[in-house]
Amino acid sequence: MASSSSNSNRSPLIVMRDTRAWQVQVWASFGIAVFLCATGLAYLPGEALDRAFMVMGYVFCLSTVFVLSKAVRDSAKAALGGEAETPMWRLVVWGGFAVAMGLTGWGLLRMEVNDTYRAYLGVSWLYLVTSAFTLAKTLRDRHEADLSEAQVRGELLGRQQALRERGAASVSE
Repeated sequence: MASSSSNSNRSPLIVMRDTRAWQVQVWASFGIAVFLCATGLAYLPGEALDRAFMVMGYVFCLSTVFVLSKAVRDSAKAALGGEAETPMWRLVVWGGFAVAMGLTGWGLLRMEVNDTYRAYLGVSWLYLVTSAFTLAKTLRDRHEADLSEAQVRGELLGRQQALRERGAASVSE
């Protein structure tokens, strides 16, 4: 009886999830950003080499956003658990992000296009980067909520199994 009262004193684990509306907004925002960037790069006047450089820069920025957001989240989780972080990994991640953003910005500024087009490319690029950070956070939050729910289900199944085993043992005695 003592074990059931101690279980009833436990507060239930509440797993917070993003609303469906938020998820749709995040994915729509990311999709619009990709579309705007792709449109701007597809119709970029000038040399094919400039277009290729800018596409590589945008893809480089996009990939470093996801790596950086994961590294920051992992670092916070490690700090909570008292684990040591690899300092060189932090340097590589932040350095890669800085290089990606710097080279893409430099390429955008040095390109010979009119200022309106340059502004369009710059704003769509920054929109892509910020929406990618939001998407990365949303995906990571969903993953962590799934893990928490799986852990709770596993604990419940374990308790049910233990109760069944105790019941079977008391019946056989």
